[in-house]
This record gives sequence, C-alpha cells and structure tokens, in this order.
Amino acid sequence: MTGRRTLVVTNDFPPRQGGIQTFVAALLARRRPDSLVVLASDSAGSAEHDAGLPYPVVRHPTGMLLPTPAVARAAAALARRHGCGTAFYGAAAPLGLLAPALREAGVSHQVGATHGHETGWVALPGARAVMRRIASGLDVMTYISEYTRARLAPALGDRTRLAHLSPGVDVAAFTPEADGSGVRRSHGIGDAPLVVCVSRLVARKGQDVLVAAWPRVLARHPGARLLLVGGGPLEADLGRAVARAGLVRSVVLTGPVPPDELPAHYAAADVFAMPCRTRRGGLDVEGLGMVFLEAAACGRPVVAGTSGGAPEAVLDGRTGHVVDPRSPAAVADAISGLLDDPARSRAMGAAGRAWVERQWSWTTIAGRFADLLEA
Repeated sequence: MTGRRTLVVTNDFPPRQGGIQTFVAALLARRRPDSLVVLASDSAGSAEHDAGLPYPVVRHPTGMLLPTPAVARAAAALARRHGCGTAFYGAAAPLGLLAPALREAGVSHQVGATHGHETGWVALPGARAVMRRIASGLDVMTYISEYTRARLAPALGDRTRLAHLSPGVDVAAFTPEADGSGVRRSHGIGDAPLVVCVSRLVARKGQDVLVAAWPRVLARHPGARLLLVGGGPLEADLGRAVARAGLVRSVVLTGPVPPDELPAHYAAADVFAMPCRTRRGGLDVEGLGMVFLEAAACGRPVVAGTSGGAPEAVLDGRTGHVVDPRSPAAVADAISGLLDDPARSRAMGAAGRAWVERQWSWTTIAGRFADLLEA
C-alpha cells in the first residue's frame, strides 16, 4: 500500500490545543504531504492554520466531528476524490464507526488510535459494545502503553489487531540545552532547589499530594521551591491549600503556559514530579504520562505515581522513581532524596535523555506509524 494516499479523519486537530491534537499533528508532519488528506472538525483560526500546512485539510462545518450520516458521506466522497486506500482515525472512538462507509468507498486498510480513556469505555457494558463494533471495522487499533493494551485486549483482541503507537517527544525542543534561567528569574527562584510539576490541575495528576508533601521536603531543604505549571479546575482549591499550609513563599502556581515555553519550565527544574493516581474505580487513569518523558528528554530526574501506564514512562531507579501517589511521605522522600544527591540526579537525567532518544523520539514513533499505514 506504499504510496497510496491516507485519509485522516479526526475531531482532534490544531489549532485547538490538547494532547491528541499534538499527537495527530506530529504524526502527520512526518509523512509525505502528497500522501495525506485530512477531514477535521472546525474551530476558531482553522483557516489561517490550514493555509500553512503542506497537505489539504477539509473542515466539516461542526465543532464536534461525529460519525453521523453526513460525516460518513463527506468522508466517503473525500476518499473517492483523492483515491485514498488507507484511513487513519485520530481517535478510534467514536469515529471508527465510519469504517464500513469508507470501506464501501474503496478504503481497504483502516487504522484507529486509542489514547487511554478507552480503557474506561471497555469497562462499561454499553460503551464496551460500541468499542467492539468499532474494533470490528478496523484492521488495526493502536494502544499507547502496555497498561492500556492489557485493558483493551480482553474486550477487543478478537475483533482487530492491536499495535503499539504512543506519542513521541520532540527531542530537538525538549533538550538539556533548553534554558530555564528566565523561568527562575520570573518567579524569583534564583539558585534555590526547584521541583516542577507540569500538568492540568485535576485530581488525577496529584498536585494536592505534592502540596501535602511539601512541608516534609522543606524540613530537609528549607530553601526549596515548588512550581505547579498549568491550569485547571483545581487551581483555586490548590491556591487555598497552599495558603492554609503557610507555603505561599515556596509554592508557585503559574497558570497555563504556552506549549513553546514548556521546555524552559522543565529545564528550570532540579527534579520533575507528578504523583498521578488512579481514581473512580479505574475509570480515571493515566494512559502513559508524556510529561515524564519530556522532563527526561530535558535531562531531569522524575518522580511518578503508579497510575495506569505512568510507570512505563520511567525506568524506576535509573531515570527516576515510581512512588505511592497517595502517600505524601513517600513522595517527599523521593523528592528529597534526589535533592540530597545532585550528582545522582544528574546521572538519572542523563540516562533519561539517552532512553528518550532511543525509544521515544518522534523519528522512532513515525517509523512505527508508517509501518502500520503501509502494512
């Protein structure tokens, strides 16, 4: 199937921001432009964004692309017009339900991506039936971690082939050479030991446990600072918790940060920490945890929680530590131990950088993607 055009059907596409949007755009950026055509939902600024792309993008007039009859007709017409022999769904659920219509239009090889939340779908009877129907229409369904594969396989493994396709890291942007000095200056941190967490402020990510652990870290490193990077629904609650604990001089909530400024925030850190935890009986879980890999690519040791696939983003004891995310004492001990021994921390950071270059760079991931599309 090499050389045949791929129709990409996705609700998640820039200029909207988000993990799936970044994932899809990065995969497509590493394909030949003349091998692609994209059908996506519409959003503010899409015309300006699409004008700068080297492949055609057709925006369906809706803010949410769903597998409706109108979308099925539009996708089939696009596939016929461009001679598409392959389809890729940026998120298999629910757009993979379009697979039968595209197969009738001559699309003989179809690949759908999953991202982690689908593990919750297969845990619920009604949603599991929908996932099985989607899988039946696909030649390949991808998974981002062994954790998600283990959850998907019992329900879907008899319907389609499951293949590993995780997000990757831009190792040219996330690099030990990134300059974090401006971040330190802007928050008045100076040369103080600094722990950084980059993530949305939601319960699963564990920023509340970092705040609870912080007095224990200060007991061993009185000058240390904690930077919570990101926005989210728990921002006000975390701010109040910091104030109640008397930590306003050592804990900073930055609010949302533009994507191109994230490498500098990782680089400002001595240690990266995000003690993510599974919630809601396994329905709210970390699929992988790209922040750990981005921090490692910047040469920083990491402290991760045990949720879902997060431990797969850390070589425990070599690039960082995986800890009990519900224990402030365990989190504090891991952080303090890394701050105690800068030489060991630097060695872990260097090991993390080398590992990401080998296993998680977009060059490596793009090769896997090409194999899946061209199989």
